[in-house]
Amino acid sequence: MKHFQQSELLNTLPKQFFASLVEKVGKVVAQGHDVINLGQGNPDQPTPEHIVKSLQEATEKPNHHKYSPFQGHHFFKEAIATFYKREYEVDINPETEVAILFGGKAGLVEIPQCLLNEGDTVLVPDPGYPDYWSGVALARAKMEYMPLKEVYHFLPNYEDINPEVLKAAKLMFLNYPNNPTGAVANSVFFKETVDLANEHDICVVHDFAYGAIGFDGKKPLSFLQTPGAKDVGIEIYTLSKTFNMAGWRVGFAVGNESVIKAINLLQDHMYVSIFGAIQEAAATALLDKQTCVQELVDLYEERRNILIHGLQEIGWEVKAPKGSFFAWLKVPERYTSEEFADKLLEEAHVVVAPGIGFGSFGEGYVRVGLLTSTERLQEVVQRIRGLKIF
Repeated sequence: MKHFQQSELLNTLPKQFFASLVEKVGKVVAQGHDVINLGQGNPDQPTPEHIVKSLQEATEKPNHHKYSPFQGHHFFKEAIATFYKREYEVDINPETEVAILFGGKAGLVEIPQCLLNEGDTVLVPDPGYPDYWSGVALARAKMEYMPLKEVYHFLPNYEDINPEVLKAAKLMFLNYPNNPTGAVANSVFFKETVDLANEHDICVVHDFAYGAIGFDGKKPLSFLQTPGAKDVGIEIYTLSKTFNMAGWRVGFAVGNESVIKAINLLQDHMYVSIFGAIQEAAATALLDKQTCVQELVDLYEERRNILIHGLQEIGWEVKAPKGSFFAWLKVPERYTSEEFADKLLEEAHVVVAPGIGFGSFGEGYVRVGLLTSTERLQEVVQRIRGLKIF
């Protein structure tokens, strides 16, 4: 059989750090151990019943058996606009300010290809979601990292960025509530972001994947709530986390008309839009009562409290996340993040994600997903207690 060489483009893509983690976990599982996996970001709850029922009914409609409109059904775009007005008091024009996406990840990877030329500069958070790097690589652009430090509440400090880098930058990725740190952004920070973007002609892409998940009674802010935000950028929202629809692959981008137009143009050449029945079920999710969302947030908050309080009781100095379904935990000083993650896997059979996998400023931390039952999280605490590290 002939072997065909991969393109230079494919060979420039970043290595998947977490593939090695999956391999390590697989070996421990194969040995017959009871592994508690907190290293992934895959929601563990089912999609709410009323959304599933909406899909089931919609699949019977013959109009959905045909190609969907290239840029998505109008009823879904109207639902998105209604959702943003209800939840954030943000006005969205469904005709010009919405792009339907095959999940949020697709939009995040597409954006650099829509707006950048080879060699252009992109500002990315460090630590941050690794798929930002993938989109930049596909556009043959280059990254400049914005450190997220605990001293700044895991928000980038714009004053620390080299002025020449700001002058060159064309695109910036932000993500609050944040993966992996669980930090949230405030209105002052978002205003600073809009001002900076205006000054340097930077397009801001706010990844709002965890937009529904805020704790202690505080609802996360949409970037588009900031005056002038639509002038300088977009927000990408996915139904994966808010409605436990990760496998459905449906999301959307909203905001700046020129950026939305670019996304739609690229997608016109790549896809015919998402299955119409999924769009109908997604509209149901956005428009119906949001009781299921509050119940989900309450569940994550309960899990957060059990895990964080339990770890604090055994002497691990950790802080509770303010949003997302992740906790960002500082590792003991005598370990690297990967060494500590390996120790937990091999000796306690608990999987966490090493912080170094999210960027160099992730070193010294591990990411833990709140994506298993309270009983299993209590078991995690007891297993770590048994290691007598703290």
